[in-house]
Amino acid sequence: MLKAIQKQALEHAAQQSCNTPLGSKCSLTINFHPDRTTLSGQPLLAVMAADGHLKSQFETGTSNGGLSAHVGGERWQWEDKAFGGIYNHCAASERPVYGALNYQHHPAGACPRFGSSYFRLRPEVLARSSFCYPDSYFNPQDYSDISGVGHLVALAKQSAEDALDVYVEAQIHGTVELARDVEALVLDPCFKDTEVEVLARQLPCQLEWHAGFAITTEALWQYPHYRGLQYLRLAEQIAEQGVLNPLVIGEALERFDAQDLKKVWHYLARFGYRG
Repeated sequence: MLKAIQKQALEHAAQQSCNTPLGSKCSLTINFHPDRTTLSGQPLLAVMAADGHLKSQFETGTSNGGLSAHVGGERWQWEDKAFGGIYNHCAASERPVYGALNYQHHPAGACPRFGSSYFRLRPEVLARSSFCYPDSYFNPQDYSDISGVGHLVALAKQSAEDALDVYVEAQIHGTVELARDVEALVLDPCFKDTEVEVLARQLPCQLEWHAGFAITTEALWQYPHYRGLQYLRLAEQIAEQGVLNPLVIGEALERFDAQDLKKVWHYLARFGYRG
């Protein structure tokens, strides 16, 4: 399944591992916003259904985090360091796809920071994944394969000050095929009876629902300094009848800056899970 370059990258991570196994079963998840569109304006889920596999940031040019997946960009530089330059001259399609280890067994996925919904991958994908903590954006020093991920989980539990930052990032090497590698797509219930649900049912994986993100803007004012007052005011502008949920934020993308709405989402992800 893995190409030679991908095997080399995984072996490079294994050589840095502390050989501290996790000791319990965990799933890999890939959080994202299912109501988003691609750069060409197509619904993201429709493109996924047509492609049959998940793409890296280097292929899509989009991200719910930083936009630096290009030659010389921060994402490129991190992969250069993390994998010893192995991926520097490969095709974009050969680079890893990013997710996180759901060691907390959170029903909304390992990393809600990056989206209200998620793909849960099959257990066998763990064997071809490498890991780091903290997020690769912060240029971490600690890497491992699955044999040493227990060390990274311990670091996360000790170090993370924000509940949105406790995830252990995963880099999945090799193609992530929807039919073969994805166990389920787990959606927020705000997408029931919407186009998102229609498109989700066209994917070759099981569809599930978690308890959902929703909060009143009044409740959010308990946390004025989390991301800033301007984002609480924006939340009040876009809320429907004083309530914020992922669907409301997605609909606001036509009227407001995406980076500002990302901070509003952080508020909802941090304080608004109903489970």
